Amino acid sequence: MKAVFHEKEKGMAGLKYGDMDIPEPGQGEVRIKLKSAGLNHRDLMIPNRHQPEDPALVLGSDGAGVVDAVGSGVEKVKTGDAVIVNPALGWHENSDAPPEGFEILGLPDHGTFAEYIVVPEENAVPKPEYLTWEEAGAYALSAMTAYRALFTRGGVKEGTRVLIPGGTGGAGIYLIQFAKAVGATVYITSRSEKKRRKALDIGADFAIDSEADWDEALDGKKMDVVIESVGAMTFSKALDQLRKGGTLVAFGASTGDTVDFNLRKFFYGQFNLLGSTMASTEELHEMLDFSEKHQIRPLIDQSYPLSDYKAAFDYLESADMMGKIAFTVDA
Repeated sequence: MKAVFHEKEKGMAGLKYGDMDIPEPGQGEVRIKLKSAGLNHRDLMIPNRHQPEDPALVLGSDGAGVVDAVGSGVEKVKTGDAVIVNPALGWHENSDAPPEGFEILGLPDHGTFAEYIVVPEENAVPKPEYLTWEEAGAYALSAMTAYRALFTRGGVKEGTRVLIPGGTGGAGIYLIQFAKAVGATVYITSRSEKKRRKALDIGADFAIDSEADWDEALDGKKMDVVIESVGAMTFSKALDQLRKGGTLVAFGASTGDTVDFNLRKFFYGQFNLLGSTMASTEELHEMLDFSEKHQIRPLIDQSYPLSDYKAAFDYLESADMMGKIAFTVDA
């Protein structure tokens, strides 16, 4: 089979497109003939985390396709089923934090940037009929992350004021749509005027220039919840926009892991600071039901064939995208 994999060299220099053996499903596993896959910022980090001396690793956490083989003991999935890939390995039920042993597909296990993938039975989830193959293949990871951050952790509901710094990336598009679906008021920030206009088009109520004075732009309005994934560049500014007793949920740090904030101001403000990452299989099913009810779709910015992986990764790294980047897979 054709695949995008990493081997022998650290970083992007070790990323290749070529042939690998078609995997066979074992007990409790299914093989999926993939039709599409989706890129995430996680995929930019894997070539630096995967060691050159380790066996070749297929990248990718998101995908969709048709089950073409099942192993022994498989009961809920059959050959011919249209499915999306659940990227959460070993996190079955919603809990305060992932259990020990939780992993995300694409490291250490082979991922979705290939013509075929083998996953545990529970990781082959029925594809929502209203989604195209391209949409389904670029859906799960970012949408799961957004769903847990907003609802499980942030408790967002009708009437909640939500601020999403940098809210125009893969997860940001879902954050906007999910929050609006329950009747929240959504504020986003972006440096790009084009992206701010697009955010308003898909449901955001207010779009702020990231480089503007946020206090002035918000005209004194304070937020009930901030969903923060940018990191060092926006963390303190975002915290300043919370009402007393408000909640900041952090699930990313694209501009740096270390932040400096005024602790006294924090505890006098009675703020809540919560971490979040990905989501459980239980939350994935909740998210898919919620998405189908509200007809929520990913925004596909660009689509590439697997063989054009270099252009796809370059575009992902450029941060020019708004929404998701998809791979089309022709097996």
